[in-house]
Amino acid sequence: MGELIVIRHGQTEWSLSGQHAGRTDVALTAAGEAAASALAPRLAHRRLVAVFTSPLSRAMRTAELAGLTSAKPDPDLLEWDYGGYEGLTAEQIRESRPGWDLWRDGVIPGDADHPGEELSQVAARTDAVLDRVRPLLSDGDVAVVAHGHLARILSVRWLGLDAASSRLLGHPHPGTLSFLATEDGQPIISAWNVP
Repeated sequence: MGELIVIRHGQTEWSLSGQHAGRTDVALTAAGEAAASALAPRLAHRRLVAVFTSPLSRAMRTAELAGLTSAKPDPDLLEWDYGGYEGLTAEQIRESRPGWDLWRDGVIPGDADHPGEELSQVAARTDAVLDRVRPLLSDGDVAVVAHGHLARILSVRWLGLDAASSRLLGHPHPGTLSFLATEDGQPIISAWNVP
């Protein structure tokens, strides 16, 4: 049984500043490109049977620099649509909503380009990804290139946990790898947030 390799895209200006970048297409920084390129040797020895990526340029560019040239865009791998919180930091959100917690309180509606999503909607998208990926793992590894919050939700859904359990995982750093596997027939996280 192969592993599901979850890759967070490289650094962007917004990931550096802590701004919520859901659907805004923010480019990689030079450091983000370097981190993505550094993933290539770690992935070169893997027997990848499929690679999927968020259609946003930061994820697609990460896949390209990591040597994952066969990556197929998958809209279900888009980051959480943060609605009215798009572009804001957690600190800025808490100025108007003290004690706000993304996992508990969610997001508010935004404009037409950022209407917002409930956590359950993001979980449904990650479940759809997992339904497509699981059968492929019998032939080898599968890689997905996605985003921080989405990677956390995908991982806890892999484990069979409620999406709100994502708060229990540390936020994956830009340009890192995480590995989802099975042990004795049970889903596990075999490594998390590996540079």
